[in-house]
Amino acid sequence: MALENKLGLTSSADLAREEERISKKKALELFEKGILDELEVGTFSALRTIHKFLFDDIYDFAGELRKVNISKGGFRFAPIMYLEVALTNIDKMPQSTFDEIVEKYVEMNVAHPFREGNGRSMRIWLDLIFKAELRKVVDWSKIDKEDYLLAMERSPIKDIEIKHILKDALIDDINSREVYMKGIDHSYYYEGYTIFKTGEL
Repeated sequence: MALENKLGLTSSADLAREEERISKKKALELFEKGILDELEVGTFSALRTIHKFLFDDIYDFAGELRKVNISKGGFRFAPIMYLEVALTNIDKMPQSTFDEIVEKYVEMNVAHPFREGNGRSMRIWLDLIFKAELRKVVDWSKIDKEDYLLAMERSPIKDIEIKHILKDALIDDINSREVYMKGIDHSYYYEGYTIFKTGEL
């Protein structure tokens, strides 16, 4: 079953195709219209704006905190009862060095504030921090999908892998539209979540 959506699609495959097409188009608008340059880098407010812009034509919940607990690959993201506190704490985290930026990214991934579309929104959010603080961005085409997903899954316990992967993919071409768009490729970074009830084992 597909997530409830504004497009009236009931097939998850059809929804995935349209979601990818629309979110890529909107991501390009974010870049070309200079909207990203107006955001407060490294804040949840910036991430919320990015998410709403990408998915507002698809989901009613675009830019809204999720109201369900979710997991992926056996990893459970922050419970909804702690989500707002977690996001407040993430906003306060430093972001002036490479290590600090990745640690903040890991914590935002654990929070996973939205029902869908976290990965794409957070990759744009991460690149904005790198660009502002280090004058670098990630070339996502240099990152192996499986290595990235496994490293992110392990990152709350040990973040050395994801730091190594991201550091090796940093480049100076911070104003390239092509490099920016590589992080929005839905087919490259699959997002799929399992809902579970509070207290469920």
